[in-house]
Amino acid sequence: MTEEAILQGCVNNNAAAQKALYEKFSAKMLVVCYRYAHHREDAEDMLQEGFIKIFSQIHTFESRGALEGWIRRIVVHTCINNLKKNKRFNESVDIIHANGLQVRGESIPSIIQAKEVVECIRMLPLGYRTVLNLYAIEGFSHREIAGMLDIEESTSRSQYTRAKAMLEDVLIKKNILYKPKTQHYITATGR
Repeated sequence: MTEEAILQGCVNNNAAAQKALYEKFSAKMLVVCYRYAHHREDAEDMLQEGFIKIFSQIHTFESRGALEGWIRRIVVHTCINNLKKNKRFNESVDIIHANGLQVRGESIPSIIQAKEVVECIRMLPLGYRTVLNLYAIEGFSHREIAGMLDIEESTSRSQYTRAKAMLEDVLIKKNILYKPKTQHYITATGR
């Protein structure tokens, strides 16, 4: 079945077309859900809820962009709504941990294997992880994230900065990212 035939079949509530759509995109969308969920079961619930919304809204897809992108947006919004509904987004980092974060200028090398990075991202507190996913991976602006999560734009920015720093620390501790050697500078006074 072509993507166009699958799409038309889904608009007509054809079970075979819905199954084909699910089989084509569910694995990729489960990965998306997994980045936001606390447990695999939560991710599977988010995926199921997302596909229910996809099937009920498929008639609104206008073929202007990629079907996968449209599906991804629905799944991401489903994940965010699930987190907000269950008040899981309010989980935070103890102030002791947040104060110890150091922001570093280096970025995470793209060479790192995705699975290891996803596992490290999942170790972050949910608020940090959510903002990191929405900004760095999904490409939403801090203004959009603030609207989605009902937070201030500055909160989105600070959580993203703290998430990057915390993720870097986790990657260094797991020997996935190597800590840059510190440089010692001699001042004019010789110290």
